[in-house]
Amino acid sequence: MNILWIKTNQIIKTIFSNYVWDIPNNEKKVYLTFDDGPTPKITEWVLEQLKTYNYKATFFCIGNNIEKYPGIFNKLITEGHAVGNHTFNHVKGWNTANRVYLKEVEQCEEEIQKSSPKNIQSKLFRPPYGKIKPLQSQKLRKQGYKIIMWDVLSVDYNTTITKEKCLKNVLKNVASGSIIVFHDSIKAFPNLEYALPKTLQFLSENGYRCERID
Repeated sequence: MNILWIKTNQIIKTIFSNYVWDIPNNEKKVYLTFDDGPTPKITEWVLEQLKTYNYKATFFCIGNNIEKYPGIFNKLITEGHAVGNHTFNHVKGWNTANRVYLKEVEQCEEEIQKSSPKNIQSKLFRPPYGKIKPLQSQKLRKQGYKIIMWDVLSVDYNTTITKEKCLKNVLKNVASGSIIVFHDSIKAFPNLEYALPKTLQFLSENGYRCERID
């Protein structure tokens, strides 16, 4: 599977149908997601951009970052956004023993519960790099996790692409039901700072609603 496809191929979605790649609807609803936070200043900047349009999003957070920045994490929830599990140390499933990987997810879940103002238990999970072994996936789904992948990848984390290309990756592929991936990280911010406001403006002008994944 080539996880770097900007627009996820329908064949991939069919083969890996146990994962959530998009959320089809006829209401022009799309689902913005942000990986790798919370990150000081950057995550808060993202929240301000979303607030401008009263859009909601889903943040797949690294447990170690939640532990370091609980106040920012708390803000995600109090402002009405959804949060998901992105492992504690952003580990790659393909290179990690199953026992270790599952412990990473458990540690992140514990941090989510500890740092949440409502002591929530998130059952949304996105594998870092989009790479997860079948047995890891099976075990997590048995624990009640929904594995959330994507339909549209901005590739904002790639420092070799232009900010204009990052924006184009989103705008030319978005459709009703799309799950769109951005990253609220230091590495991605140069592209994100350019592409996110223009993406939000495009979605608003074209009648799209941005909602959280539950």
